[in-house]
Amino acid sequence: MSDAPIINDESESCELPTRAAQLSAIDIAGCVPARPEVPGESASRLAFTPAALALIDKLWLLHGPLMFHQSGGCCDGSAPMCYQAGEFRTGGQDVLLGTLELPGLATDDPDPASPSPAPAGPAPREIGFWMSREQFAVWAHTHLTIDAVPGRGGGFSLEAPEGQRFLIRSRLL
Repeated sequence: MSDAPIINDESESCELPTRAAQLSAIDIAGCVPARPEVPGESASRLAFTPAALALIDKLWLLHGPLMFHQSGGCCDGSAPMCYQAGEFRTGGQDVLLGTLELPGLATDDPDPASPSPAPAGPAPREIGFWMSREQFAVWAHTHLTIDAVPGRGGGFSLEAPEGQRFLIRSRLL
C-alpha cells in the first residue's frame, strides 16, 4: 500500500465554483432584462440569457405564446417551468415577477383569411414569469437570470423533449 494521495483527473469537475466564477456566470453578455412587475419596483429582478432566448424562440414557434412559473417545490417545481400561455393557472398564491418583451418572429404572419389583416411585421411577444408567493418570500432579495443548458427539462415543461432545460442563476440584490 502506498501513502501517496489518490489523484483523480475528474476531481476538479466536482469542485464548487468560486464566488467570482458564480458572478461571471450570472453576468452573461447579451442578457435581456424583463419588465418589472412587482408593485413598487422599477428595477428588473429578472433577465434571460441568449441561450434561454434561443430556446424560447424555438418553443414559441412550436407552441405559440408562452409563460413561466417557478413554484420552488420539489421535483419539477425546483426549476422554472415553461408552459403555453394560460396553461398553468395562476392566482393569488402567485407573484408576477416580470414580463419578457421580445420582438415578433418572422413566422408570426397575420392570418391571411382575416378580413382586416394586422399591419406589416410580426407582433411583439410578451412572456410573463410567475413565482409562487411562498417561494417569492424566500427569494425576495435575489436577482434571477434564466439560462438554458443541455439536459432534460421538467416533465411538464415544454422544453423537456428538446434536450435542453431552463435553470435559474441567482445573486443577491
